[in-house]
Amino acid sequence: MTRHVLEATQWIPATPDQAFEFFSNAANLETITPKFLNFKILTPLPIAMHSGTLIEYRIKLMGLPMRWLTRIEEWVPGERFVDVQLRGPFAQWIHSHTFASKDGGTELKDRVDYALPFEPLTTPVHALFVRRTVERIFAHRRVTIAHLFGGGG
Repeated sequence: MTRHVLEATQWIPATPDQAFEFFSNAANLETITPKFLNFKILTPLPIAMHSGTLIEYRIKLMGLPMRWLTRIEEWVPGERFVDVQLRGPFAQWIHSHTFASKDGGTELKDRVDYALPFEPLTTPVHALFVRRTVERIFAHRRVTIAHLFGGGG
């Protein structure tokens, strides 16, 4: 399985606890996810977040509806959490979120380790479509987060 990595770093003018509170609230996922994904949380809100929490979503990509189930694998309030896809469009998706105090605000770091199913058949699909789409999702998040928090460089 070929693993791919996307990393994104952003500073916001908020404390790590404030940032963690926002990002660990599943209801905020719809706010920071681009509209083209038609993202919808299927798990009833509010969701009590902790290690082991399961969250089910629905997305639509290129007209194809997909269900996505994640589990919170690691949960350290104010510092980090990790969600792992159990069922969805990827062969692997591990998304680490970290929050660190920096320059009077918080440095947000996202790291996504992912792989596609059906390799090597999907290798061209990654190069032509998937990588760009994942980058586009995180570019949208960056702009939205900067707008919401009033900073974001």
